[in-house]
Amino acid sequence: MSDDGIVSSLKYLFADFLDEEDATPPALPDGLPEGAARIVGEGIHTLMDYQGATYARLYVERLQRFIGKGLETDTYCRMAQLMAERMAYQDAIRIAQLKLFEFSRSGGEIISTDIKQFRLDELVDALPAVAAEPILMALDKVGWARRRVSIPFSTASRWGIRRLRLEAWLRRWRRFSIRYGQERVWVERWLHMIARSTIRQPASTEAVVAMAAMVQGHGDAYRQGLADWHAIIDGLAKPTFDGVLPLADLAGAIAEARAAAMPDPRQASLKRVIAQIRARAAGAAAHAAQ
Repeated sequence: MSDDGIVSSLKYLFADFLDEEDATPPALPDGLPEGAARIVGEGIHTLMDYQGATYARLYVERLQRFIGKGLETDTYCRMAQLMAERMAYQDAIRIAQLKLFEFSRSGGEIISTDIKQFRLDELVDALPAVAAEPILMALDKVGWARRRVSIPFSTASRWGIRRLRLEAWLRRWRRFSIRYGQERVWVERWLHMIARSTIRQPASTEAVVAMAAMVQGHGDAYRQGLADWHAIIDGLAKPTFDGVLPLADLAGAIAEARAAAMPDPRQASLKRVIAQIRARAAGAAAHAAQ
């Protein structure tokens, strides 16, 4: 994580603990690329609804870091869009928020009877760490951490709506949760890789930005996408930026690796392709040195 990322995370973490929150949306970052205001404004609106003004200000400050850093307007806009989507990560609280919003906006016309599956550890991760950690230890001991449970998100009855309101109310605890901390670390690493790409291999920046789309949803799909993202970053992007891997076309390598990513927890296809790309790059460098 960059120094800017550490400072921002600490600043907004302390604001969270002190509950320095209000309902005033932050202003757009100064110097936004032309055409980016609408997308950034939508991101601010999303994060105000998701967690509040403090969280939306963190979004704005993260975007401010990249103004004047040479990003193409389309790439900057894509980064702003994906950052808002990732910061508004999908947990049970968010799903409850969205179901209530959908019901309210339609005047009660759209009725949800959705049932979604979560692992127990996934639900517990949304609790404050001080409460979640002993529960996770207990679940691990009895072998239930990965046990799946079905959670209804229904607006078909008054009871269902009341339960969704209770779940949505829990957003005030989200910022103290294990998952919240994990997501902050992930976003900062993604931004750090974008920043490094602009210096070490600018032609790859768009591909590095777009990789955030690999991490979506919840449950198995989320965990698979996150694991695949880390595999590509650790196997291709980071060693290229470190000067360890002589990869001339990182963008092409990322595209090739992403095409090999399958819904396979072992990541057999992805790991094989990454190894092949690394071998080709090393071979080309050795041949050029002869």
